[in-house]
Amino acid sequence: MANELRNDVFDFMNPMDGFFGNMNRNFSNTSKMKTDVVENDNNFEVNAELPGFKKNNIDLDYRNDTLSIHAVHDLNKDQKDKEGQLIRSERSSSNVSRAFYLPNVENDKISASYDGGILKITLPKEAKDKTKHEINID
Repeated sequence: MANELRNDVFDFMNPMDGFFGNMNRNFSNTSKMKTDVVENDNNFEVNAELPGFKKNNIDLDYRNDTLSIHAVHDLNKDQKDKEGQLIRSERSSSNVSRAFYLPNVENDKISASYDGGILKITLPKEAKDKTKHEINID
């Protein structure tokens, strides 16, 4: 994320983009899901920033060694005056998805929590058989 921010700070100086080209790129960057994936000895930990999303609008799926996160956020906001007349009506929608290849996970032990706009997912790794199997060569 630091590189992304650093690069965006100096993009306004690129004369080839022009003012509107740079604006469009900056607005498109706002819809990305910032995510950290950490591999430990016993599990993978995934932390995704989803501020403003409701828990029931977030879907998680793990199949074929891939974790998929999909979230939808719809906002409808009306502003009325004292007489109840509509002054302004705004609608916006955000739809974000990410997928991560995380192999050898125990499907039935995956856990997730969502608090303060942060989705935390723990994916325990399958236990490896550490016993040696010696094979004699004839």
